[in-house]
Amino acid sequence: MTAPPLHCPRCGRAAEGFDGCRVCAGEGIGVNTPPPLADLAGLDLASYPGGPWGWPKALPTPGPPVSLGEGNTPGIRLRIEPDGPQEGSAPGELWVKYEGGNPTGSHKDRAMAVGLAAAVAAGADTVVAASSGNAGAAAAAYAARAGLRCVVFTNERVPAGLRAQIDALGAERVVHRGTVAERNAAMAQAVEKQGWYPLTSFSWPSPGGNPYANEGYKSVAYELARDFAERRIDTVVVPTSRADLLAGVGRGFRELAAAGLLPEVPRLVAAEPAASAPFTAALRCADRADQERRRVASRPTVAFSLGEERPCWQGLDALWRSGGTAVAVTDEVITAEHRRLAAEGLLMESSSAVGVAVARELVTAPGALVVAIGTATGLKAPGG
Repeated sequence: MTAPPLHCPRCGRAAEGFDGCRVCAGEGIGVNTPPPLADLAGLDLASYPGGPWGWPKALPTPGPPVSLGEGNTPGIRLRIEPDGPQEGSAPGELWVKYEGGNPTGSHKDRAMAVGLAAAVAAGADTVVAASSGNAGAAAAAYAARAGLRCVVFTNERVPAGLRAQIDALGAERVVHRGTVAERNAAMAQAVEKQGWYPLTSFSWPSPGGNPYANEGYKSVAYELARDFAERRIDTVVVPTSRADLLAGVGRGFRELAAAGLLPEVPRLVAAEPAASAPFTAALRCADRADQERRRVASRPTVAFSLGEERPCWQGLDALWRSGGTAVAVTDEVITAEHRRLAAEGLLMESSSAVGVAVARELVTAPGALVVAIGTATGLKAPGG
């Protein structure tokens, strides 16, 4: 049994490798090439055990699972200030899906569990990731679990806690002192010349990460649908850079809806720091062709793991399909939300605070149920 074929959802062409659609890249548009959607017909959402491996038929990996017990992360209801809905109306609800509860402390565990299983099935002996921290730590952990060598291309700005985590898990950390594009180019060269199995994005324009690995993110949608089965989720807010998580969550909801396990797909919202907000800028354009080609200046932000100049097409597609949008918040708002979450007992990375801050703006409608994805713990980079 082999992994299912990859295809470009924008132009329909078959794809090879993990560098996205080469035809669309020639137009300056980075498009990821996912496998076909899974058929969930006949499955029971109430008995879904959670995690990427809860429904093996939903994944593209032909071999055995690689797992550290990822998934089934908690949903935590947050306080809402009384200046929201009008007096006498039922207040909305704001929840955070706390992915910091995963084994290495971030949502990346879901993708790396599936990505390492795919690498083992492909006969790889070395996996490689380019990362500002969380993906590298997850790749290192799951590579160790699978017994494979792991190389992580990173930079000098990675917080000490994340560097220590990557090193302790046995990965070889290659510190690149150039730009992100130059770092990814170095990884691309290693993939081409060394034959290493890529787990993250490495090509330009960026299409996103390994499309087989990204299927692990569908389990976030499955868990939300199961845990809120008695309620209708209006909006799911996702901190977004290359949109791997956003696209994966969108695919999961689409599979559930197609199988009749969910009445409708919730609206998805991409949350971005204002210093680097290509999706927010793109969706201001009326024409989709202009949205695909929108480019912005990307500046440093306290949410250091977020930041792109272009909107990855897979994210635009998820927003288009769900009738969603993108919202940007300033570093001042992000920092204030980081403190507010800490006051409720939640220490999350600043990228998570981006999502919660945006969700807080959207929960003002009476009775609305809004869920923000809290992507990672803040223990790796306190205050960051």
